[in-house]
Amino acid sequence: MEEDFYASIKLKTGEEIFARVLPQDEEHKIILIVTNPIMVTHMSGRNGSMGYKIEPWMKTTTEDMFVIKMDDIITICETNDIEMIMLHQSFVQKVGDMKNNRPNISRKMGYLANVNDAKDLLEKIFKNS
Repeated sequence: MEEDFYASIKLKTGEEIFARVLPQDEEHKIILIVTNPIMVTHMSGRNGSMGYKIEPWMKTTTEDMFVIKMDDIITICETNDIEMIMLHQSFVQKVGDMKNNRPNISRKMGYLANVNDAKDLLEKIFKNS
């Protein structure tokens, strides 16, 4: 099969994603393995500035590879657009950094209390001020 490439994909659901794509032949049907798919929205600011908003395609998972059947795709367009590729690579790097640098949550990070204890403490602080 072919090597991987960057592509914009329009799904039957109406979603447009940008990802690194690897086509595979599975039981005589082509499927796409997409890596770190993102949704890109063109934004313009009040002062006339232009930019992009980048979001992960799947927001409720930490997985970075997905399988898409060709039946679910309207069109796919390979791209060599350096700006889009750089945006994608920057997103992938930031997500990787966030996964590696997550702090372990502990009780030392802050005071934990139930509602009644917090209410009593706040009332005591209020009365003493």
